[in-house]
Amino acid sequence: MTCDLHTHSTCSDGQYTPAQLVGLAKEAGIQLLALTDHDTFAGTGEAVEAGRRLGVRVLPGVELSAREYRNLHILGYGFSPAAPQLQELCARMRASRDQRKYRILSFLKGKGVAIDLAEVEALAKGGVVGRPHFAQVMVRHGLVESNREAFDRYLDTEEFQRTERRKASAQECIGAIKASGGWASLAHPYQIGLENGPLEELVKTLRGYGLDALECWYPRHTAAQRAFYLELADKLGLEATGGSDFHGEKVKPDVRLATYTLGGRLPFGLRFP
Repeated sequence: MTCDLHTHSTCSDGQYTPAQLVGLAKEAGIQLLALTDHDTFAGTGEAVEAGRRLGVRVLPGVELSAREYRNLHILGYGFSPAAPQLQELCARMRASRDQRKYRILSFLKGKGVAIDLAEVEALAKGGVVGRPHFAQVMVRHGLVESNREAFDRYLDTEEFQRTERRKASAQECIGAIKASGGWASLAHPYQIGLENGPLEELVKTLRGYGLDALECWYPRHTAAQRAFYLELADKLGLEATGGSDFHGEKVKPDVRLATYTLGGRLPFGLRFP
């Protein structure tokens, strides 16, 4: 069963609409796709409907950023469409993201990078403005050569962290997903930047909060990292998930949709009819 359980659309910082994303998944031979936009699941209805038309099973998802570590992200899957607790948490986190755009604009101006916020917002196409939108405008005007350079020089530096938005705790993120009938997976564990020992302790803590899975398959994981994550998931009784973190070639030029088989089985007991 071919899966990609980590993707983004125009509802957050992706390039393609939810329906377009499902179409690309169909072309890639993906049978199960999860749409996991940042702090919103507004696009899941459109994606599910497109999936019905095209014969792709779409799993509603979301990606939440936790405050304990800079790149501690929790993926939520299969929750109820109503999901009041998750809706409320996402609303707070989106509002914080929306306010951050002014701090990012000020930060860049202080670095001598003057860009038009209206142009950045236009790229977001009604979704919440994020760092990739700023990066794309910088590339468009020749201020940097690539999105990666924009992040390395400006948008992912220690100094940039003063623009950081308010985040919920990992416990609150996982709790909201679980209270909404969903499953929680730790996204791209390598990004947290911990050695194997401390990472294992963190995952144990998250499991205590209700974590169900670990994202073991990810494009930037080395073979050694993937082996450790699979061993850790097995040791702690967690599911193993995988995804590309696809945003579109204009946002992440080196990332394509993935066709993971997840070791020959689907997570969370999912089955096709």
